[in-house]
Amino acid sequence: MRLGSFIALASAVAGTLAHTELYSVWVNNVDQGNGRGVYIRSPPSNYPLKDLTSPNLNCNVNGDKAVPRSVSVKYGDKLTFEWGHNARGDDIIDASHKGPILVYMAPASGKNWTKVFEANFNGESWATERLRDARGQHSIFIPDVPAGDYLFRAEVIALHEADAYYTNNPARGVQLFPSCVQVRVTSNGKKALPAGGAVFPGTYKNSSPGIFFNLYKGGPPHASYYSPGPVTWYEAKLKDGYIGQVGTPRNKRFVGAPPAS
Repeated sequence: MRLGSFIALASAVAGTLAHTELYSVWVNNVDQGNGRGVYIRSPPSNYPLKDLTSPNLNCNVNGDKAVPRSVSVKYGDKLTFEWGHNARGDDIIDASHKGPILVYMAPASGKNWTKVFEANFNGESWATERLRDARGQHSIFIPDVPAGDYLFRAEVIALHEADAYYTNNPARGVQLFPSCVQVRVTSNGKKALPAGGAVFPGTYKNSSPGIFFNLYKGGPPHASYYSPGPVTWYEAKLKDGYIGQVGTPRNKRFVGAPPAS
């Protein structure tokens, strides 16, 4: 094999290993099993999205297709998202991929997203660094919303190439890893999701906060970073989520609620 071909192959492999994908969720510290293609609308690969105009930005590639099951929860339940590189419990995401973690929720139609969680640079470390330490797990608490079927859109944003716009240099640009989970809320709350909200594509633009950011020498202080999208919904902040490990994956089979007919 020629040296140039070997270097290209090695770079491609390294690039793949640097990415991340949502593998499962937990409810009140109970592992719901590997959810890819079961209750997670999983993309075909762990590659990032960079085109801010792509319809895939909503729920990633294939995210418009419903999957067989939904995870059942009620008001106040803890819903934990678990990420991995290429398998559950691996090194999650490359250490160079620093950035925030966001969670949105929407009715099952997947439109008008409400931000219910965000974690950025906390003065000491980036959310992705804390995610690695937590074995890929971060949690939110279900707000007091009406019963029904919802989508939860968890998103990791990597800023290591965000010192350029994708539209100017397709080899670089912010890297987005969104993934949507089908969730059925069984409690009947009174706090409807606010009108309006984020739309994908549309809300994230080159001019949006958090899309362009230079992590390196000469760039702004990391503490000045502000994540893209709307502010976190007040009702979700009444019991704020966190990044932290809740358990060790068992890779068990998921048995949950089927989607609404």
